[in-house]
Amino acid sequence: MSGVQEQLEIRFRLPDGSDIGPKNYSTASTVTTLKESIIAEWPKEMENQPRTVNDLKLINAGRILENNNTLAECRSPICDLSGVTTMHVVVRPPSIQREIKRKEAKKSKENQCGCVIL
Repeated sequence: MSGVQEQLEIRFRLPDGSDIGPKNYSTASTVTTLKESIIAEWPKEMENQPRTVNDLKLINAGRILENNNTLAECRSPICDLSGVTTMHVVVRPPSIQREIKRKEAKKSKENQCGCVIL
């Protein structure tokens, strides 16, 4: 056996419809490695820029890919070695924005009157 690993050519489709890639990745690469690559290549002019791998979700063939899985483990029949695989990138809002939304939701619940007349 030659020590050559299979390569997948992957394009990442961003939320605004633009792409990063395509770029070749070894099937031994983890999803975390892909996410780190996306963060490094994220267009600086785009808002809602991810800061960590936990801010991103990768979707391939309708499945959310887990960080610790390799590309070989995530491969679906849609991925073939002859073409480019497109993975969709979903960005979670930064944790500060999520916390603000939670506080606003809590305040709106507190402002409701809960009077009972017996």
